[in-house]
Amino acid sequence: MQNVLIAALLVAASAATAQSFTAELSPPWDGVDVPGGQQCHLFNGNGATPMIILQGLPAGTTQMRVEFNDKSYGPLANNGGHGVIGFQVSGSSAVLPSVPGMTADLPEGTEVLSAARSTGQYASPGYLPPCSGGRGNRYMADVIALDANGAELARVHVELGRY
Repeated sequence: MQNVLIAALLVAASAATAQSFTAELSPPWDGVDVPGGQQCHLFNGNGATPMIILQGLPAGTTQMRVEFNDKSYGPLANNGGHGVIGFQVSGSSAVLPSVPGMTADLPEGTEVLSAARSTGQYASPGYLPPCSGGRGNRYMADVIALDANGAELARVHVELGRY
């Protein structure tokens, strides 16, 4: 009986921590194609992160960590290869503003948590906008809800589009 009770408590605890939320891109981002002009400077763009609308954030969320990745290019495919941006939030919903690429100078309430891992002419001190030259690379963002101690509460994956 005691083992059944312990197992039930473990299942309940894991269900409580397996929270989720929704993340929706704001136009002109549609999750299919990277909008014109949102690519890096090397390809005549002036890219910025998409505005992301969040609903159903877990209780205790104080920051969003957004890891930008190029899933088609191995060295920048995971863990924020194109940069990691932090956004201060409160409440169960939030709008993550668009922030400029190729800079660490961001608006109040946002910060570069990790610069893009790109090098050479592709180097960026913050977010590196899509920079594949239009070869159809697949860009994604991992949007992660954190509590005040930096512990992960939930995450969702968002397709940004192909460029």
